[in-house]
Amino acid sequence: MRVVDAFPRAVHEEETWIPMADGTRLAARIWRPVDAEQHPVPAILEYLPYRKRDLTAARDVQTHPYWAGHGYAGVRVDIRGTGESDGVLTDEYLPEELADGVAIIEWLAAQPWCSGEVGMVGISWGGFNGLQIAALGPPQLKAVISLCSTDDRYADDIHHMGGCLLGDNLSWASTMFDGNACPPDPMLVGDRWRDMWLERLEGSGLWLAKWLAHQRRDDYWKHGSVGEDFTAIRCPVYAISGWADGYCNAVFRLLAGLEVPRKGLIGPWAHKYPHLGVPGPAIGFLQESLRWWDQWLKGRDTGIMDEPMLRVWMQESVPPSARYEVRPGRWVSEPVWPSSRIVDASFRLSVGHDLLPEEQGDDDDAVLTIRSPLSVGLYAGKWCSYNAPPDLPHDQRDEDGGALVFQTERLEESVEICGQPAVELELEVDQPVAMVALRLIDVAEDDKATRVSYGLLNLTHRDSDESPEPLVPGQRYRVRVALKHIAQQFPVGHAIRLSLSTSYWPLAWPAPRPVTLTLCPGRSRLVLPMRTPRPSEEASLPDFPEPEGAPPIAKTLLQPTQESWQVIRDLANDQTTLEVINDEGRYRLDDIDLEIAARVTERYRYSYGRYDSVSGWTEWERSFRRDDWEVRTLTRTLMTCDADNFRLRATLDAWEGETRIYAQTWDETIPRDLV
Repeated sequence: MRVVDAFPRAVHEEETWIPMADGTRLAARIWRPVDAEQHPVPAILEYLPYRKRDLTAARDVQTHPYWAGHGYAGVRVDIRGTGESDGVLTDEYLPEELADGVAIIEWLAAQPWCSGEVGMVGISWGGFNGLQIAALGPPQLKAVISLCSTDDRYADDIHHMGGCLLGDNLSWASTMFDGNACPPDPMLVGDRWRDMWLERLEGSGLWLAKWLAHQRRDDYWKHGSVGEDFTAIRCPVYAISGWADGYCNAVFRLLAGLEVPRKGLIGPWAHKYPHLGVPGPAIGFLQESLRWWDQWLKGRDTGIMDEPMLRVWMQESVPPSARYEVRPGRWVSEPVWPSSRIVDASFRLSVGHDLLPEEQGDDDDAVLTIRSPLSVGLYAGKWCSYNAPPDLPHDQRDEDGGALVFQTERLEESVEICGQPAVELELEVDQPVAMVALRLIDVAEDDKATRVSYGLLNLTHRDSDESPEPLVPGQRYRVRVALKHIAQQFPVGHAIRLSLSTSYWPLAWPAPRPVTLTLCPGRSRLVLPMRTPRPSEEASLPDFPEPEGAPPIAKTLLQPTQESWQVIRDLANDQTTLEVINDEGRYRLDDIDLEIAARVTERYRYSYGRYDSVSGWTEWERSFRRDDWEVRTLTRTLMTCDADNFRLRATLDAWEGETRIYAQTWDETIPRDLV
């Protein structure tokens, strides 16, 4: 990233408080031009629970001052109950959070340094609440950039996929368990920091238990899902994601569903801002965002709306790896989405394990059966790649031994797809609760197998996420499984593979009991969204500039970081563990003399053939230290199951210096609801 240390307008920074109607104060950090009171500017709000003073500080200082230097006020606000803001946070996207967001926008618009125009920007949580607050219609909110977010909290979020319970549901709950236990900084809030901390420790609760109480798409998940009514959003939206991110599907639904001016951008990135994007290439997102803000907050015609509605990175073939620095490819575009230029092509599955063009297949009743081992999924990576290395899927040959595999002949011409692949299946199962996992794979000439896309379906959700129904063993069903959107090239000499399994652990929680699935391949199809390359059109696309940012934060590394993923096969005891360690090391933020350390360990385990042995365990350790002030937290969560119930056991411990000042335990049993 190119560091920019001189801007058109000099920048002033301040930390302040934004009052709410009930007396609560929300902590804000604001960067704005020094002459903004004489020449007011629009405000750009980023509204998060991730602690502006420390945990997002490195990212914030390269982003918000950049906007400020170009004539905006960059505003970072901690959600009620997080960072230095008053209160307790008890769940995601609460009505209180969204109402506070509207009040913040009203407050910003009324400041003497603000022109009255406000935009919202955010990645992940901030992308969610940007859309959700836009749906509430505050008149001062003129535009949104929403990155790595969703319009549907049930169907396409970190909790569920295709009605299956995701392993990331536990992982993310544990991340928030840790974050909610963090104290405010005494340097800002003074002596009341301890009382604020204890209030959070006692009041935030075990979010995982709340989420598990809602295993189908009910009103709990509909709240905050803007796809329930796209017409509620009346301001322009720029939706951005990456192919390695968990949220790329939402970009396409937002483009298709919104009725306001809108754009979509998808790069090769994981869950990252595009100017920090990994896998690369990263792009000049801050420059691109200025074109958007200038268009909608300052009324300048920047030409951004004359460009195609959708721009995506067409990925080229790569060998399988859990880490990529760069994904080779090129930028392609579609003028509108859905695009009439994308044409579906169908491939029929065959009893001989071929993928055949539709006209070559036989529509017969021959069947194949599969009963996958729980090992299928150990090399799947995460549902949402936060770090890119090393949490991407590895060689799929390690998974395909426990799957039904169907493959095309070697390609004589290259093939490009752009959009959402889908699979239509005719099948029966021998259990009332079952799932199917489908993987689309690029098979190289040396047989290395790289996962391109995948999809899951809890078969009890075959007709409805709101009203699932148990399966009748032996009864035949037709189902359709949507895979993740993707733009991918399959080169000459490669083959396209479709793999089907009855489990995908630990990416998704397995069915209550082992399942034998009987497939009628001749009545099943893979549907691919084919795209014809348009070299002259692609050559005319403007290049994205190289990434830029404001000067980085002053930070001293005291202990290096470490990250590892290990599959441990204990053959003597027939036990397998996927162990994930992310040690963030220890570092000091020099400007506030604050030392921070954090380490998370996750273990996903099963015993051979025993579905009641599946477990997920997480542990977060975190500490903050300045002079003689030191606090430390330790959170642990264990999730186990039998055929009828999930069981959660969790502990929270907090220390001030060497004294443990708080401890709490949870032990909860939650019935399985056709999951």
